[in-house]
Amino acid sequence: MRQNVKKQYPLAPAFGEEQHSKELKAISDILDQHPEIAELAQQDLTRGRRSKAGRKGMSGEQAIRVALLKQIHAHSYRELRFHLGDSATFRAFSRMPFGMPIKLQTLQSNVKRLRPATWEALNHALLKDAEAAGIETGRRTRTDCTAVESNIHEPSDSSLLWDCVRVVTRIINRAIEAFPGEDWSFFHDRSRRAKRRAFEIKFPPRKGDKTKQREAAYRDLLEATKETYAYGLIAEAKIRALKPTSIEDALKLGAWADELRGHLESTVQVMGQTRRRVIEGEKVPAREKLMSIFEKHTDIIIKDQRDTFFGHKVCLTGGASSLILDCVIEDGNPADSTLVKRSIERQKEIYGRAPRQASFDGGFASKDNLKAAKELGVKDAAFHKKCGLEITDMVKSAWVFKRLRNFRAGIEGCISTLKRAFRMDRCTWRGLEGFKSYVWASVVSFNLIALARCLHT
Repeated sequence: MRQNVKKQYPLAPAFGEEQHSKELKAISDILDQHPEIAELAQQDLTRGRRSKAGRKGMSGEQAIRVALLKQIHAHSYRELRFHLGDSATFRAFSRMPFGMPIKLQTLQSNVKRLRPATWEALNHALLKDAEAAGIETGRRTRTDCTAVESNIHEPSDSSLLWDCVRVVTRIINRAIEAFPGEDWSFFHDRSRRAKRRAFEIKFPPRKGDKTKQREAAYRDLLEATKETYAYGLIAEAKIRALKPTSIEDALKLGAWADELRGHLESTVQVMGQTRRRVIEGEKVPAREKLMSIFEKHTDIIIKDQRDTFFGHKVCLTGGASSLILDCVIEDGNPADSTLVKRSIERQKEIYGRAPRQASFDGGFASKDNLKAAKELGVKDAAFHKKCGLEITDMVKSAWVFKRLRNFRAGIEGCISTLKRAFRMDRCTWRGLEGFKSYVWASVVSFNLIALARCLHT
């Protein structure tokens, strides 16, 4: 008999009957088979925290699951918080109990504490599941590289100098507002002057010699930056010498002094590279350039001598099932031709043997790489461009070469999906550690969706 009012509701949220809810249920079942990953995540969350007082906070299992929801649906933290509170499926997947308040800062701090090694361990566990189910054996691989951008504006010498001036000035102004009784008469704000010079460099006047006008503006901008740097040195010493009246003030002063020290070091490097390039006319090597004072790890990536990216080069190896078998975030911009041997060696570490067939993009091709691949146990190693190599040296027949060359093209689709659907085109997390975690989280999310569809469809 139907009731007018439901007196008791279920205590735990349940998954829905829609296709995507079933996929999330399948992913949840896969994660339940690997409690060791939750333990690794728990170690990441408690790393460096000695106090056992206060609230327990999110568990390692919850942090992993929340991070996967964010990457799978390409949500911002604000959108993720809304859906965790609104969706029963999201609650069931993340194991969040009813009535538990979810703060934006809680999501951010817990997700970003997960280390790249934890994500990589989860990916290796997924590959073992795929091998046991006969979905992916690692016998045939395809490798290609792509560029993932850091979350920075396009760098230029003038914009970097302006960043240095405004950030150092901002930190000093914070100290002035917090401690107005101190003597800050030594400081003079040069941010307005620096902003005008940076604008003149980017948009020079129509009349006159633009080269001379830019050089004059650069010299004045350098002078304003140099003065701000000198003020920053004095301010840092003064901030460290201040005597706080509370623990909160002590923490605040220490953070300001450390932040100021880091930006002053960046200011020296930016002034040096600008003076060398603009004033002295020197060509500064890419390895000696600072691309951002906020994301100092950013590299210059030039693809096909045509497109320039500011971030990191990522080397991806995929399998016949379209799962991503391996991912390496490179340091600098190494040539593709230097990555073949390492790629195969990492496959041997994962599967205990080299792949039987391996296909690579044309940039990987060389006689030395072909020889190294054969010595490591690869039977057929095909490069998209022959580059002087004979087909019979690479593979046993022209038919096999054509099949492997066409097979290699599939990694392009995987990379496209990673960038479009899982937002791997641009990393929004800070720091090199955050960059690696972001890339690995995208790869693991991609693999989980693919594996869930293979196992439960």
